[in-house]
Amino acid sequence: MTITTDSLAAIGDLSVAFAPPNAARMSDDELLAAQSALAQIGRRVSAAAATVAGEIAHRSRPDLGEQGLARRRGARTPEILVQQISGGSADDARSLVRVGRLIDTTDADTAPDPSRESAADEAPWLKPVAEAVAAGRLSIAQADAIRGGLGTVDEHSPAGLGETLARAALELLRDCGSHTVEKLASRARFLRAELDAAAAADGERRLRERRYLHLIPQRDGMTRITGLLDPESAALVGSAIDAATSPRRGGPRFVDPDEGNRAEELARDPRSIEQIALDSMVELIRIGGQADASKVLGARRPAVRILVTARDLAEGTGFGTIEGQADPVSLDTVRRTICSAGAVPIMFDRNGQGVDLGRTVRLHTARQRLIIAARDGGCIFPGCDRPPSWCEVHHPETWHRGGGTSIENGVLLCRHHHLLIHNDGWEVIHRDGEYQVVPPASIDPARKPLPAPSKSPTLRRLLHQTGVAG
Repeated sequence: MTITTDSLAAIGDLSVAFAPPNAARMSDDELLAAQSALAQIGRRVSAAAATVAGEIAHRSRPDLGEQGLARRRGARTPEILVQQISGGSADDARSLVRVGRLIDTTDADTAPDPSRESAADEAPWLKPVAEAVAAGRLSIAQADAIRGGLGTVDEHSPAGLGETLARAALELLRDCGSHTVEKLASRARFLRAELDAAAAADGERRLRERRYLHLIPQRDGMTRITGLLDPESAALVGSAIDAATSPRRGGPRFVDPDEGNRAEELARDPRSIEQIALDSMVELIRIGGQADASKVLGARRPAVRILVTARDLAEGTGFGTIEGQADPVSLDTVRRTICSAGAVPIMFDRNGQGVDLGRTVRLHTARQRLIIAARDGGCIFPGCDRPPSWCEVHHPETWHRGGGTSIENGVLLCRHHHLLIHNDGWEVIHRDGEYQVVPPASIDPARKPLPAPSKSPTLRRLLHQTGVAG
C-alpha cells in the first residue's frame, strides 16, 4: 500500500466544511448501514494514518540521532510526535506506530533498502495482519491486539513456533469479526499459550508485575483510588464486588427467601452501585477475615475458582484458567490454589457434558451449577461476555415439557439474555452435542440457529486434547 498525495486527497476534501449526517432521520436499516460504511471508511483512514506514522517512525529511527524527524521537530520519540499531530492519546499513537511498522510501503520499482525492513519481516506471521490493515479490512486496534497477543519468538521458543503462529494469526483474522478487541486480544494470548505453555507463565508474571494501587489525596478532602489488578487478584476482588452489587446490576434472581429479601433491600438502597461497591470494599478491609461474610456479601463468599484439565495437571504441561478471567495462568498458580483451597473434580464426557443428576429436583443444585459454570464459562448467548457469577441456569428443554434438571439440560444465561429467551421468542436448543440459540422470526424469518459455544478456554482445550475439536 503506497500513500501518495492523490490517495490522501481521495480520503476527503479538507477544504469543504464538514457536518455529521442527520442520523435522526434515518430508518433502522439506514442507520446500521451507515454505521457499517463509516466503520469501513474509518479503517481505511486508520490504515493511512498508521502507514504515515510508520514512516515517521522510520525517519526518526535511533541511528539517525539528532537528525531524526521526531527530534528535529522537538519530540523525544516518534510516538510523541504522532500524538502531538493527531491530538489522540499516547496509547493510540503507540498503536499507530506499532501497526504502521508492520506495513510494507515500498514499491516494486524501489531499490532495496535494509533500513526499511518492516516489523513484519522480523515477525513474518504478522504479514497477513499487515495486509488486512492496508486493505482496510482490519482496524488498528484489532491488528495491535493480535500482534501483542501472539508475541515474539526468541531462542528459547519451541522449534517451529513461527509457523504455528502464522496459522494462529490466520485463525484470528477469520474470527475477528465475531470478537470485540478485548476478546480478540485475550484469544490471541490464549492461542500463544496453547502453542508455547511457557508463554502462560511469562504472561502471568508480566501482568502480576504491573499490578499497583495508588491512594491520591485530592484538594477537596477526597482520596482517589487508582490501580491495576492482575487476573488472580481481579477474580477475588471482582467476586466480592459482584456478590455485594449483583442484584442491582441485573445479576441472578433469587429463589431463596433470605437472598430474595436481601436483593429487594439492595434494590431500594439509595446509594449508587459504585458507592455500594466502595462501601463493601471498605467494610471488608475493616472486618478482615473475622467477619461473617454473609453480613456483607450475602450467602456467597468471594472465591477464586481455577479450572484445569486433568491431563494438563497430571502431565505437568499446559496451563489453567481462572473462572471469569480469559487469560491463561501457569500450572504453578493452579497447584498453589489447589493446595490452599482444595480441588473439586468435575468430570466431563467426550462431548463436554458433565454428570446427569436426573429429574429429581426442579432447580439445579449447587454442584450442578459448578459443573455448568465450568463447562459454559459464562453466558452462552453469542457476543455476551457476562461471567458465571452474573448468570442463571436455564433449561433448554423446559421443565413443563418434560425437561430434566440435568447438566445437559442446563446452560448459563445472564439475566438480560435469560429474559430475552423467555419473553422475546428466542430459544436455546441442544443439537448434535452443541448448544445453539435460535432467533425469533421477527429477527430472522428463517430462524437460522446461531452457534453458542462454551466461553470456557479450559473446556475448549480439553475437547481439543480429546479430538472432539481443533
